[in-house]
Amino acid sequence: MTASYGQTFLKNFLGASPDWYKQTIVGFLILNPVLFFFVDPFIAGWTLIAEFIFTLAMALKCYPLQPGGLLAFEAVVIGMCSTEAVYEEAHTNFPVILLLIFMVAGISFLKEMLLFCFTKILLRVRSKTMLSLMFAIMGAVLSAFLDALTVTAVVIAVASGFFGVYHKVASGFHHDKENHDVTDDLSIKDTSRADLESFRAFLRNIMMHAAIGTALGGVCTIVGEPQNLLIGHIMEWDFVEFFLRVAPVSMVVLATGLTTTILVEKFKIAGYGATLPDTVREILQSYDDAQTAKLTRSDILNMWIQAAVALFLVFCLAFHLAEVGIIGLAVIVLATAFTGITDEHRLGHAFQEALPFTALLVVFFTVVAVIHHLHLFTPVVDYVLSLEGSTQLSAFYIANGVLSMVSDNVFVATVYITEVQSAFLAGSIDRAQFDLLAVAINTGTNIPSVATPNGQAAFLFLLTSALAPLIRLSYGRMVILALPYTITMSIAGLLATMYLL
Repeated sequence: MTASYGQTFLKNFLGASPDWYKQTIVGFLILNPVLFFFVDPFIAGWTLIAEFIFTLAMALKCYPLQPGGLLAFEAVVIGMCSTEAVYEEAHTNFPVILLLIFMVAGISFLKEMLLFCFTKILLRVRSKTMLSLMFAIMGAVLSAFLDALTVTAVVIAVASGFFGVYHKVASGFHHDKENHDVTDDLSIKDTSRADLESFRAFLRNIMMHAAIGTALGGVCTIVGEPQNLLIGHIMEWDFVEFFLRVAPVSMVVLATGLTTTILVEKFKIAGYGATLPDTVREILQSYDDAQTAKLTRSDILNMWIQAAVALFLVFCLAFHLAEVGIIGLAVIVLATAFTGITDEHRLGHAFQEALPFTALLVVFFTVVAVIHHLHLFTPVVDYVLSLEGSTQLSAFYIANGVLSMVSDNVFVATVYITEVQSAFLAGSIDRAQFDLLAVAINTGTNIPSVATPNGQAAFLFLLTSALAPLIRLSYGRMVILALPYTITMSIAGLLATMYLL
């Protein structure tokens, strides 16, 4: 029977999301005007925040842009905030928008060089503990200067490629076979099934170490995470000053995180300790040797050019030669002009990764505008600001950390830093305390958020990637794998905030 227009409309609403999720969003849209006009705007505002956090937490059911955007659109329509206020928030945070648009796209043109480096490390380092440590360190170093999503994408590309190679061989085919279904294990030879499961566990370990590394490095610099740039812009800190301000906490957490990497591998805690089977290593090495032999002079030259552009990027960031987004644009121009990339469609593909999140970020700013208009966080901030010294810093660290475990870091940081800025402009706190609170907010949003996939954009990117089902990486398994890091890094960050700032 042909579906009616009404049935088709309901089916199209939020696409493939579960019916219960669609009904929940509709319920939110009905509830908000009722609360705003007939109960209390303050209660309606807090309800909107809870609803928005719900859409972020349910990102695997539906990308938050659509349901969160509907909630934000309704908030503007019913008068929770104005369109002018939304624009003002977006304009204030324009450097962050430029970062996401240009820097992420720019780094995508350096992928070949990054892929080459990660591949050689994976195959040449035989000690699993040392390999895990190197992936965590590389994730940290790269994320300190580059975008965490892009770094994660590179590691995913390496892992996906190697998994596909072994899956083909284990199925009885040559590693160059095309159109092979890596999701189908029915063709796997019985003698290879145990090695395949060990390989999956090995890749899960490596991917989590690299993802944790992006969080460790991301907290250190102004470009490590979008919220860092937002905080740095408000505080008027350049690259070097930002690094020095957060170093008392970030360096302690970095050391703690790397130590945790060694311990979980050595004692095989929380699912770590899986090794790469020798048979798998031989197959992957054979494949890499064949690919390396195929490299042309053009391929080699392009990778050297990409390495030079990467050094240019680090130099520009370190000396703050321009706004971060502008530096990202320069990377795009240099990395494409000298490697022969002139096709519009290939250029456009590089922007696909960042633009959905950029759009979501502007939706965040709408919710922030609501918070400001209705003064929703004023009681919380007033309470925390009434505390003194290290207690105040600890309270901000914990408040940011708890919320960042279930919500997006940019959203949390935007809310808290703007409220603290308002307190500073009103004369409630001095500049020295404002600086310390900014550090507490930055570290609080970055460190405890490793607890869940929706707490870190790179984690969510990994969970929603095509690789995750191949290596049996579920939401629950990610939480378990992250748990040792969550405990050690969060406590280390809190203690450093209390005693070293």
